[in-house]
Amino acid sequence: MSKVLVCGGGGFIGNHLVKRLKADGYCVRVADLKRNEFSPSAADDFRVGDLRDLQFTREVVDEIDEVYQLAADMGGAGYIFTGEHDAAVMHNSATINLNVLELGRSAGVQKFFFSSSACIYPEYNQLDPDNPKCSEDSAYPAAPDSEYGWEKLFSERLYFAYMRNFGVEVRVARFHNIFGPEGSWCDGREKAPAAICRKVAQADSGGEIEIWGDGRQTRSFLYIDECVEGVRRLMDSPFTGPVNIGSEETITINGLAHLAMDIAGKSLSIRNLLGPTGVRGRNSDNRLIQERLSWKPSQPLRKGLEITYRWIEQQVAICKPAQHLPTPSLP
Repeated sequence: MSKVLVCGGGGFIGNHLVKRLKADGYCVRVADLKRNEFSPSAADDFRVGDLRDLQFTREVVDEIDEVYQLAADMGGAGYIFTGEHDAAVMHNSATINLNVLELGRSAGVQKFFFSSSACIYPEYNQLDPDNPKCSEDSAYPAAPDSEYGWEKLFSERLYFAYMRNFGVEVRVARFHNIFGPEGSWCDGREKAPAAICRKVAQADSGGEIEIWGDGRQTRSFLYIDECVEGVRRLMDSPFTGPVNIGSEETITINGLAHLAMDIAGKSLSIRNLLGPTGVRGRNSDNRLIQERLSWKPSQPLRKGLEITYRWIEQQVAICKPAQHLPTPSLP
């Protein structure tokens, strides 16, 4: 039985990935700052600790065949785009990747998966909300719109450098706005689908919700189960990437809010106000992943949003406060 390590396996995507890996027959170890918040982990071995720490990282990569590296200092627009966390975001995430790669290689890890982000794409290609360019070959000349994106781009190059110089296998995927149940929904790091679902669930019919920006900025969103399927196909293939894992179904942020209202059966008004929004338009270009992995999303946005809304509605109804994540800082 292959032994895999999921770095960040206590988080949203990592937790769902652990469940899939167990179903696929792997022995799974998790390394994370915290345990799962909403359900017990399916991992065989859960280690709580800081991957910025050399000794902890050395311990968790021992006797591991494959590493799925999802650990990062991250959050939604309110965390990434204010500029207040830039140094921590870059230092913490880069340190994790440097530690995991070097100590993993030294320990004999055979294959690494790295979760990159659509945030690596140049801002100059995403100024038109109706015509963004996010094909994999458009990443250069580089000009991400955030330090989070710059760190992800650096780390992509780091993983491929290790593949060239040390012969380790590497797979890199660029995630596009993954959402679903058991993700952050009210701790300050939630992303647009969860934040909007929460606002709609908490609002009385006939009331109002707030949306940052003019609401005409566009995005595509991918349900968590689709993301995990894409990751597993990539890891089981000879293709290294980088490759987009996302949806090509675009929607405005105001449109996403109206979709959540329709699911909830509520009539609400929207008040658009100033706030961090990121690029004007972003959409996954799936031509490469369809060609190399024969993968595309199997369901429309609405289906995943229905499941996510009902889960958040339950959290709101039972007044379950989302525990604030430990705020990473520079050591």
